[in-house]
Amino acid sequence: MPTYDYECLDCGHQFEARQSMKDPHLTDCPKPECKGRVKRKIGLGSGLIFKGSGFYITDYRSDSYKAAAKADSSAGAATSGGSAGSASSTASASSSGAASSGSGASAAKT
Repeated sequence: MPTYDYECLDCGHQFEARQSMKDPHLTDCPKPECKGRVKRKIGLGSGLIFKGSGFYITDYRSDSYKAAAKADSSAGAATSGGSAGSASSTASASSSGAASSGSGASAAKT
């Protein structure tokens, strides 16, 4: 429930009251000797404070999502390391195959 600040128009007494947003405004001063009219002051409200390095949507992911993402990144690193070696061996095989097929084609023309 929000806390509202009030001030008595007669005696100047300031006080806070915790009320629901649906409740009507207070009208009478709570001091027994006054009973003057009060007005609700415009307050700043409570501040929202974010502490820490940062707040992103990924900060609140479930543990199963984090585990799956870690497994995917680990598998991606292993695959990219292995695919670089296989790509170079594939490239050398295709170039040697092209050289042999090229020499065979020229031999067939003669």
